[in-house]
Amino acid sequence: MKALLVVFSILLILLVARLWVGTGSYPERWRTQERTAIQKAANDKRQEQIDKIQAELNDAKSGNDAIEERARSELGMTKKGETYFEVILQPTKKDKTKEEKEENKLLKNKQSSHAKSDKNTNRDNSVKKILNKVESK
Repeated sequence: MKALLVVFSILLILLVARLWVGTGSYPERWRTQERTAIQKAANDKRQEQIDKIQAELNDAKSGNDAIEERARSELGMTKKGETYFEVILQPTKKDKTKEEKEENKLLKNKQSSHAKSDKNTNRDNSVKKILNKVESK
């Protein structure tokens, strides 16, 4: 009887040890679940990027309106006979936040870089870049 009790005790200890050590153990399952959750989050982020790019592609395929809109908003381009005016409102000293100060610096840098560059060459190159992006997508 004692021998049978010892055999069953050893068997029980081996079975419980298998739950905590080796293939299929609890710690291994937890690590796998953690890696799966991380991968799912990465997949969701990539899917959002894919959806955004797909929407831009569909918009670009819809016609020249999308290209024109992008050239106007991102590059500040205008049609012949149009005049581009950019109105920058200066807030009072009390209203300025760090973000507004950074925006003002960026706008000043952008304006100075636009003034220095040759506008016609810059526009032609920008339109070519946009068209290449649209065609490559």
